[in-house]
Amino acid sequence: MNKRILILTNHSFMLWQFRRELIAALQERGWRIIVGVPFGEHIDDFRAMGCKMIDTPLERRGMNPVRDAELYRTYIRIITDEHPDMVITYSIKPNIYGGYACRRLSVPYCVNVQGLGSAFQRRGIAHLVTAMYKIAVKDAKVVFFENEGNAAYFRKQKITPREQQRVLNGAGINLDFYVQKPYPKNERIHFLYLGRLMREKGISELFSAVRRLYADGENFVLDLVGFFEDEYKEQVEKLVADGIAVFHGFQQDARPYYEAADCVVLPSHHEGMSNVLLEAASTGRPLITSDIPGCREAVADGCSGLTCQVQDADSLYRVMKSFLSLNWEERAEMGRQERKWMEERFAKDEVVAKTLCALFS
Repeated sequence: MNKRILILTNHSFMLWQFRRELIAALQERGWRIIVGVPFGEHIDDFRAMGCKMIDTPLERRGMNPVRDAELYRTYIRIITDEHPDMVITYSIKPNIYGGYACRRLSVPYCVNVQGLGSAFQRRGIAHLVTAMYKIAVKDAKVVFFENEGNAAYFRKQKITPREQQRVLNGAGINLDFYVQKPYPKNERIHFLYLGRLMREKGISELFSAVRRLYADGENFVLDLVGFFEDEYKEQVEKLVADGIAVFHGFQQDARPYYEAADCVVLPSHHEGMSNVLLEAASTGRPLITSDIPGCREAVADGCSGLTCQVQDADSLYRVMKSFLSLNWEERAEMGRQERKWMEERFAKDEVVAKTLCALFS
């Protein structure tokens, strides 16, 4: 019988989008893959790969103790029923409650910290989550991080020692899927924001900056791709009505939007490793993003893109205005340098190989 790996995560779309190459590599090594995830998109795609899928509902946001206790019991039941030889967890709740379950049942496990998230930004909750993480990852074979800043934070808080940590370049980027495209020749500069329109992604700063640029008479448009949270509904509608922005809604395939953009903007407050930035860079598009762990790694500042100060609308405005002053060839060269940056540091096969090495060393 093949050995079994159980993967616990909170989002089937994200697992398919960023980890299917790793799953395929594990299967090539003879591992049978079982996935515990809330059923959503790509469940049939995973099954077609040969994965066993187990519907594992969880509340991604919030800290309801009753529901979280039920998640812990669900993980205990899955591990008891499936008898995995190893468990791999992704995202905060599977990391914590999956870690608890693996420790209780003495099953080897590996943890992936994909970012610090909002829980570490709120003072009271941060203390609780830190304490919970310390217990959850204590016996983990390895704890993966997507940037050195997050790994350093876990060391500072005495959650994990250095020898337990491995830092990867995020999930890497599939350079054959996100191929380099010719730089566009748009009449107006197209800034693209792609992702959920929410405060933690810097949307308030972005909207402030584009309003100022519009008042300056700059010739640009802001393309918005993704869902927006209710607090931004009125602002989005006003930006669209004023001709500053075009709202495209959520899109399954982001590649045509990267291809049409002159620059991708992500003024996020915190990230593990922004996949949006990696995808856009692989397409050959310049980036404007926050100078924070999880974003700055995707940019050679001033060469392939530009960085701004986090949560600083004035800084973002100045950087976007600076980009607008560049000529076409300067912008296109930035895009070419971004693609080169991805090829040198973020190739998917290299990240998968490093992951496998850490899992089985």
